[in-house]
Amino acid sequence: MSEDTPDPTVIGDVAAPPFARLPDPLQLCIDRTLRLRVLAARSEIGPYLRFLSDLVELQYRIQDDLPEPVLPDAAALARAHAHGMPPLDRTGFRPDAAFAAVFDRFIDAAADLDMPPAAAAALQRVRAADAAGRDRLLHAVLTDDIPADALAEHAFAAATLQVHFARLAARLDAKTLVPVGDGACPCCGAPPVSTMVVGWRGMHGIRFCACSLCGTHWHQVRIKCVLCGSGQGIGYQEVEGGAGTVKAETCDSCHRYVKVLYQMKEADLEPVADDAASLGLDLLLRQQGEYERGGFNPFLLGY
Repeated sequence: MSEDTPDPTVIGDVAAPPFARLPDPLQLCIDRTLRLRVLAARSEIGPYLRFLSDLVELQYRIQDDLPEPVLPDAAALARAHAHGMPPLDRTGFRPDAAFAAVFDRFIDAAADLDMPPAAAAALQRVRAADAAGRDRLLHAVLTDDIPADALAEHAFAAATLQVHFARLAARLDAKTLVPVGDGACPCCGAPPVSTMVVGWRGMHGIRFCACSLCGTHWHQVRIKCVLCGSGQGIGYQEVEGGAGTVKAETCDSCHRYVKVLYQMKEADLEPVADDAASLGLDLLLRQQGEYERGGFNPFLLGY
């Protein structure tokens, strides 16, 4: 494990970057699938990343001709904006016909994926769950209260929620979004999976948080904890001999960390895929015992 100090030099070439960038639900899944396959070919956890790539490809394939998701009405959206609340507040989620279509298609189609026996058994339990059981799964994912003995079941449920919330977020107006609190997505209130110093045209060097649920990116200044807002005691750690593309930003105030991906060094970095592929960094930080993981990745439950 190597440790370095923040680089307070150039932090972007845009004076006023946009606060938020909404997801394209189809392109998000395409990019994530392709990146996972590249990473699987060169990773020690290649078989797992290949399984994740198949899972994310399925998120893409089920989206044809889905019912139109229903956004909150204009009054609710205005109220959320006025009070600094996420317009798609995950804590108040109620499954509707559009989500039911996503859930049923995904869970049924997932049965054809090549997966380990334990994952197949977990999927069967999800398929056999009644409405109340399904709602408990969804509620646990949306409230970050996932039981340790049912991680795989909740990963499948989380995959369906990602599709639905990305489709909802894509239909919002990014210009109406406002900050809703440290470590919370301005669209849905979910925590970030990781952050990325992007290489996007016109925004080179700007950092964005990536939502673990809906895929929205929101602007976050560098050298500041995305979870508690502290600018003191911020450090950066990476695996010894690493390429400098993925680091853990640690905070001595809240004793948590979120990964930073440096897209300027590798253009194809993807928030969920590269977070999963850099599991070794999480394991090293866990061994140290000083910082807890603050980013949430439904495909890394238990780490």
